[in-house]
Amino acid sequence: MGPRSRETWAQRLGAFRASPSAFMAGPEGEDLGCDLLSELRSEKLSEQTKVSLLALSLEYPAQLWPDTAAAEAAATSLLDTLVLLPPRPSALRRPLLLAATTALAAGDALGPTSAASLRLLPLLLGLASGSDLGRGFGPASEQRSLQATACECLRELESCKPGLLGGRLGLLRGLLGQEGPVQPLSLLLALALRNALLIQARARAGLQGLLVAGDAPAVGIPWTWALAEEGAAHLQPQAPGWPAAEVQECGLAVLEPSPEEARELRAAVAQLLDTSYLLTPVAQAQLLWLLGWALRGLRGQPPVLFKPQLVRLLGTAQLTLLHAILALKAAFGEALFTAQDEALLLRRLTLAAQHPALPLSAHLFYLHCLLSFPENWPLGPTGEEAAPLLLGPRLCRGLLPSLLHDPMALLARLHLLCLLCADDEEKEEKAQDWSPQHYLEELLAGLRQRAALDGGPRALATLCFQASYLVVRCLAMQPAVLTPLTRGLAQLYQSRPALAPHFVDLLDRVGPELGEPLRVVLRQEVVARPGKDEALCWHLQILAKVADGNAQSATLGFLRAAAARCTDWDLQQALLQVCRALLRAGVGKGLADLLQALARQLEDPDGRDRARLYYILLAHLAGPKLGVALGPSLAAPAASSLVAENQGFAAALMVQEAPAPIRLSVGPRRAEGPVPVLQLQVEVLEPVYSLELRFRVEGQLYAPLEAVHVPCLYPGRPCRPLLLPLQPRRPAPTHLDVRALYTTPSGLTRHAHLPPLLVTFADLFLPFPQSPEGDKQGFFEELWDSCLPKGAESSLWCPLGPQGLEALVSHHLEPFVVVAQPPTSYHVAIHLPPNSRLLLRLEAAQVDGVPVALRTDDWAVLPLAGDYLRGLSATV
Repeated sequence: MGPRSRETWAQRLGAFRASPSAFMAGPEGEDLGCDLLSELRSEKLSEQTKVSLLALSLEYPAQLWPDTAAAEAAATSLLDTLVLLPPRPSALRRPLLLAATTALAAGDALGPTSAASLRLLPLLLGLASGSDLGRGFGPASEQRSLQATACECLRELESCKPGLLGGRLGLLRGLLGQEGPVQPLSLLLALALRNALLIQARARAGLQGLLVAGDAPAVGIPWTWALAEEGAAHLQPQAPGWPAAEVQECGLAVLEPSPEEARELRAAVAQLLDTSYLLTPVAQAQLLWLLGWALRGLRGQPPVLFKPQLVRLLGTAQLTLLHAILALKAAFGEALFTAQDEALLLRRLTLAAQHPALPLSAHLFYLHCLLSFPENWPLGPTGEEAAPLLLGPRLCRGLLPSLLHDPMALLARLHLLCLLCADDEEKEEKAQDWSPQHYLEELLAGLRQRAALDGGPRALATLCFQASYLVVRCLAMQPAVLTPLTRGLAQLYQSRPALAPHFVDLLDRVGPELGEPLRVVLRQEVVARPGKDEALCWHLQILAKVADGNAQSATLGFLRAAAARCTDWDLQQALLQVCRALLRAGVGKGLADLLQALARQLEDPDGRDRARLYYILLAHLAGPKLGVALGPSLAAPAASSLVAENQGFAAALMVQEAPAPIRLSVGPRRAEGPVPVLQLQVEVLEPVYSLELRFRVEGQLYAPLEAVHVPCLYPGRPCRPLLLPLQPRRPAPTHLDVRALYTTPSGLTRHAHLPPLLVTFADLFLPFPQSPEGDKQGFFEELWDSCLPKGAESSLWCPLGPQGLEALVSHHLEPFVVVAQPPTSYHVAIHLPPNSRLLLRLEAAQVDGVPVALRTDDWAVLPLAGDYLRGLSATV
């Protein structure tokens, strides 16, 4: 097929972007990547079309190059296309560099064995240093743009392979002092420095002269991958917030640089900080974060290096830079920030958050910074949520939530108010005219009043319950706040029972501090005031959530009175849901009579059947089994509630098939007793009770086998071997089909198929009874002669392993040896159930084998015996 036109490519790319996965699965998607690479060298397509093709490879590298080999081939082709470009200005050089880098990174092809990697990395480093420009690669007009792109590509590769540029820190540091793109070089050097410090600290090695300036390496010099292999552990190059970083210790305290190395490191950091003012705000923030968290805890590197930047940026209006300052504060604390600095930052955040023209996103950002403010001297255990020490109620007067605020802003301000209430109880500022706790109660009352409006917007009710949950999460240990909150929520339900789903959701999310008292008051509210018929469905929904073993008589009385008004299907199902909750709670007295009455008087047959089913379960199942049977159902809704119930607890009442947590294997052979016996080794991955192993053999070769029972098995505890007697009707190997029936710790009964067990020919061997004393040779000769004429005789060559005949006999045939003249002659007699014999003469052993004469009274045994003997040498 010839080259496609621009219109054809436009249609093809449009179809791909519409659904990449579907396009790649179709017939046209198979060769899309190869076609794209070949079209990049076509002279019929314009550069704009080729740039569009490269943009596609940047957006969807995983779809175009799905494996490492494809990514390696794509990167090689892209580099070849780059080299073949004419020296005139071209819009393809930068996209080709980016596409080759993306292919290697996305396809996980970057490594010392990748030819494309060994071509790309020196090329990028040469372009970043300017040494590859002016030699036919591109015109001088593209120098700065290619340098910046090369730096971005190297930063991407350093992010994928932390430590990759650790050996080029000196070179990058030298480039930063030359004319070139400052921002890409600064970010590249900061990232490489940060990764190298962490990797060297983990390896407990020094900097080893990594920061000493050097010349750019030639293209032919092999790339060093030592640090990249050390940095295989995940190193996050960017972090949007500081609290998560506080939890992870960077481990730099173990790194002890020499005085010269420490001096070089300070000079490199100072050089980066001096050029930071030339960067964009976002780049400055990233640079400060990288350097701050790279030097946190490093010996001999005081944070005073950041003091000039702190003075310069403490009054910044850029949100990204303010976030970076707070990240430095989280990293260094009082070592860099004084109490005055901390007070100034808090005042700035509180005043900025009150600006009337502030967008909602910026307002929420300032509030988040206040709620997560990294303090110099935090009180309480690590991770405990509290307001900053210097942030008092007076300073936060302008940040109090109001009913007029946007819901998101109101919740953020309410969060801050809750933290102030927690501190207010500790600081004993009750003598003041204004109390945060009193203000909080008034705010919650206003939210409940708006939520209680009949026909009001659902968003108002949602906001009320979100605020209630936030208060419970922050002030769970303050009864002075939770008691009025509980009473207010009960009054809210009394005013508007239609909010029952919100109450159910709140009970699922809050802890016992509010959950238990709220359950009590809601149950009392429901059973005391049945309400009108339109509120009955909500009462039943609440009662299904809060019903338990307490106040049984009141709850059952409410259900009897409500049963007369449950005339439609929905109300009957809601009523039976309450009965289900009482069953799970262990209520039996009085509930059986109610279920019998419901089974007779409910109009809908589905409801009657479900009530009758509950009565049967209550009468026949013990409490624990009943709780499991009536547990949460994952079954899909069905047309009939009875069908849904059956689907829900069928797993508890019926034996279901499941993957068995059991491993069964055959242990060492037992050559004793009247019948062959298999020793079974059992291992379990979880506790198993009442295990029953059932065995079945296809055909009529064996008599039916008895089941093996084990009371209980636990992981990690040794279990004695299980003995399985075999009853062969013919001496032949077979496979045993194994099924397991067992009980789980939760009381459920399961059955499973286990891998079949192999019964080999040797598993059937039994020794003959003891021969008369002093006449073992005569006993063997008598057996030998008795096999003919009705039996069969044969001879074969048995190969020997390096340990010889004596080792072979001791490993496999020792229990059956009748006459032995080691190490050259052995007479073996084997009894094969039910009534066959196999006799062997092993004599005149040679270096590489031994001739074996054998006789048997059953000619069908000959091929089995031959295969067995020929395979012995391989197992010695």
